[in-house]
Amino acid sequence: MADRLLLFLFVSVTLGHSHFLSSQRLKPHPQRDRRNIRPNIILILTDDQDLELGSMQAMNKTRRIMEEGGTSFSNAFVTTPMCCPSRSSMLTGKYVHNHNTYTNNENCSSLSWQRQHEPWTFGVYLNNTGYRTAFFGKYLNEYNGSYVPAGWREWLGLVKNSRFYNYTLSRNGVREKHGAQYPQDYLTDLITVESIRYFRSSKRVYPHRPILMVLSHAAPHGPEDSAPQYSTAFPNASQHITPSYNYAPNPDKHWILRYTGAMKPVHMQFTNTLHRKRMQTLLSVDDSVEQLYNMLVDTGEVDNTYIIYTSDHGYHIGQFGLVKGKSMPYEFDIRVPFYIRGPNVEQGSINPHIVLNIDLAPTILDIAGLDMPPDMDGKSILTVLDTEKPANRFQLNRKSKVWRDSFLVERGKLLHQWAEGKEVTQEENFLPKQRRVKDLCQRAEYQTACQQSGQKWQCVEDATGKLRLHKCKTEGGGGAKHLQRGVAGRQRPITIKSQLYQQKSNTCDCDLHDLRPLNLRPSMLRPFNKKVFFSKKQFKTLKSYSRNRYSRSMSRLNGYPSNHSLVGGAWSKPIKDEPEDDFSGMGGVPNILAPPNSIKVTHRCSILANATVTCDTGVYESLQAWKDHKLHIDHEIETLQTKIKNLREVRGHLKKARPLECDCSQYLYKSKLKSKLRTRGGGLHPFRKGGARDKKVWLLKEQKRRKKMRKIMKRIRNNDTCSMPGLTCFTHDNRHWHTPPYWTLGSFCACTSANNNTYWCLRTINESHNFLFCEFATGFLEYFDLNTDPYQLLNAVSSLDRTVLNQLHVQLMELRGCRGHKQCDSRTRSVQPAGEWEHGSFDDYRLFERRKWPRVKRPSSSRTLGPIWDGWKG
Repeated sequence: MADRLLLFLFVSVTLGHSHFLSSQRLKPHPQRDRRNIRPNIILILTDDQDLELGSMQAMNKTRRIMEEGGTSFSNAFVTTPMCCPSRSSMLTGKYVHNHNTYTNNENCSSLSWQRQHEPWTFGVYLNNTGYRTAFFGKYLNEYNGSYVPAGWREWLGLVKNSRFYNYTLSRNGVREKHGAQYPQDYLTDLITVESIRYFRSSKRVYPHRPILMVLSHAAPHGPEDSAPQYSTAFPNASQHITPSYNYAPNPDKHWILRYTGAMKPVHMQFTNTLHRKRMQTLLSVDDSVEQLYNMLVDTGEVDNTYIIYTSDHGYHIGQFGLVKGKSMPYEFDIRVPFYIRGPNVEQGSINPHIVLNIDLAPTILDIAGLDMPPDMDGKSILTVLDTEKPANRFQLNRKSKVWRDSFLVERGKLLHQWAEGKEVTQEENFLPKQRRVKDLCQRAEYQTACQQSGQKWQCVEDATGKLRLHKCKTEGGGGAKHLQRGVAGRQRPITIKSQLYQQKSNTCDCDLHDLRPLNLRPSMLRPFNKKVFFSKKQFKTLKSYSRNRYSRSMSRLNGYPSNHSLVGGAWSKPIKDEPEDDFSGMGGVPNILAPPNSIKVTHRCSILANATVTCDTGVYESLQAWKDHKLHIDHEIETLQTKIKNLREVRGHLKKARPLECDCSQYLYKSKLKSKLRTRGGGLHPFRKGGARDKKVWLLKEQKRRKKMRKIMKRIRNNDTCSMPGLTCFTHDNRHWHTPPYWTLGSFCACTSANNNTYWCLRTINESHNFLFCEFATGFLEYFDLNTDPYQLLNAVSSLDRTVLNQLHVQLMELRGCRGHKQCDSRTRSVQPAGEWEHGSFDDYRLFERRKWPRVKRPSSSRTLGPIWDGWKG
């Protein structure tokens, strides 16, 4: 009996222990202890989504999930209404003047950005602390897909700008192309599927690791291709027609709005179609938000995940007569939707505090439990999400939160700043040009007026008082020697070609007699040791001197180019007539004497010394002679183009077939000679001695020049005449949109913005004021009181006196130079007691802020262009 009792007790204890272990093992991880689990973070970002034009009205699912389940901010703004600068601010938490990405091209995903700012994005910080980070969608406008940015474990980045079909993605550094098939190629659906797959797999493999995901959608950015099932939605959408819609002309605003007028009927019809297509693309984003939310519910992570929804900037469609675009400092371009939901976030509330795109990075770091770096200009919005409940019954009076009431809106390149009388350029690896000139002018070799023997450069002070380096036209006063030498007297770097004829012990021992150019004139067959052989540029000049501007300038010095040498009299005899094949552009044998100091281009036309073209009277008097001569010129041009094409093919073949070993029949026969380039007598400009730095600068300028030329040539081929001086224009035709609804009203042109529209604005919202004050680089001022003029129809700067303008200017200048959140949080600085700040400018501003401001009045007709402050230094 005792044995049976002991056996029963043993079995009971064993079964109870196994049941306890089983219950502990089967208990899901989120239910054990969520207090020690860091939350997941999902950032959903759209491209060019407005708030003022009613785009959120198309997204009912998102509003239900984010508004009813979280907090919406009624005063959310971006500090720069352009794609790449705003996205760079989101990643780094800095104003544009601190990360130096000024436009969609300037420093956008450049090497400087990759070295100085990309290693300090919020993705890097969270990745270093154990978060599984992933990025899906559009990154930066100029991202080329050649690398994976630091801080992202999973990377699916869009190459270049937004597109919905026919794009290229960089999947963890490997480029993959996509076509135009729905749904597998539709970008919005693709990144939604990929992000959900990544989240589920990460939680399955690493259940204890938190996740940071960024979903960067292309919608509603152009080309506005919607999913097929939504192509008929919103047939009568008109939310974009606000009081400022087609409000033009605007003689009291800055130069772009004064230059552009009201829209034409075709433009107004286009804005209606554009707004409809933009809202259709957002329906797919709406579905994406719902799918993400359902996934979080299925995985049990919805209560441990922060979801943030916002856009990189706003948009305008017809406002102030601007057909479409962004980059303006007004509400429709800087206001954005901003929602957040997650643990301890009040549901269904509307928060009136000002939140900015620079607050995203500090907020994400705060959610992850990390300290904010001091160089970030934004602040964590978790501070304003806390409820005002007292901590306990004895702490009834809590200190009110201190939060910004003003921020900076900036667009365009940052102008040079001056400190202690010296010019300071942001983040340059070398001194500014004027500083380098000043340093060089301290040397004795540049202070004399070209009197020293061998002096090549002198310092000259111009009419404005600036020091400049000018090249000496005579070497040590030897004017006659200079004229005698002609072009060959100009100092040039010794080229690799010329080094071929300088015998060195460590170079190839070649017979130079076989390397002389063939079929040269007798005057050119002179010994090489007497004069330096022609450089590459001079050699080309000898072959085509009659067809370039360089020879035109020399013709003024040496007379008619067919009768004198370019080497100052080395050719004593006139040049004989060349065959027509050698000088294809010359026409035939001239039958009319050319005017003095001119270039004979054809047998009937010449180019004078002042760069004007003149022909004989027969061309101007006879229509048949005009047609015949024009036909002759067209034939010559076609012949030359064919010859150039053939020469380029031969040159390409020679580049591919270049021998690897020493070959004396080639000019470039040793790669080590590349390092032997040197300057004879200081012929190079002192700034050109930088070497690698100058080469990089030249390459960047060359890339920009070629890109500009490609655009010009494309416009010429398409017979595109859409342009206005100083403005950025676009054309639209029936072929632009490839998905319905289509555009069928033909092509049109519209000019809506400018690349040089630089401004700095102060936006303030507090208990008593709601205004926008802007200073443009041109000196123009704008002020709008949004309490009385919410759509910014009237520039009311004329209603402010000089004292108020001075105070606004002081605060704006402080924000323009701020660094870090302690300097960039204007309210925090303004409420501090007097005496804590050296200049006391913000204490004065608080006194000014409590003044009763005048009501806005329409300025008189005599001041319709808006006042420009004389002597204003903005």
